[in-house]
Amino acid sequence: MQKIRFPSQILLPVANFLKAQLAKLKINRKKISSEDPFNDKARTLDNAATDTEAEEQFGHARVLAIKKELSNKSEQIKKALGRIKQGKYGTCEVCGKMIDTDRLAITPEATKCVSCEKKAEKKAK
Repeated sequence: MQKIRFPSQILLPVANFLKAQLAKLKINRKKISSEDPFNDKARTLDNAATDTEAEEQFGHARVLAIKKELSNKSEQIKKALGRIKQGKYGTCEVCGKMIDTDRLAITPEATKCVSCEKKAEKKAK
C-alpha cells in the first residue's frame, strides 16, 4: 500500500497558517492571564465580603479553564506541525488512513480521522 502525501506547495501554506495560529494563541494566553483576579497586585487577601471572594474565585477558575483550552489547542497545533515535518500530515495517527480534506480544511491541526476522533471522545467520557 502506497502512502499518499500532500505536496510541499500545499503543506507550506498550512504550516505557515498553523504557526500564525500558534503565535495568536500565545498572545491570547498572556492576555487572559492578565485578567486573572489572583494576579491583581491590588487584590486584598483579607476580603471581608464573601461575594468579592466568590467573584475572584469564579474569575480565577474561568481564566484557568480558558488557559487550559488554549494550551490544548497549542499542543494540537504543535503536533500537526510535527507531522508536517515527518511527512505524515493528513494521515490519521491511529488508523493510518487519510484524513478527509474537508476536515483538514476546517480543522487543519487534526491528527485523527473523524472515526478515530469519535472513538477517542467516547473513551474520554
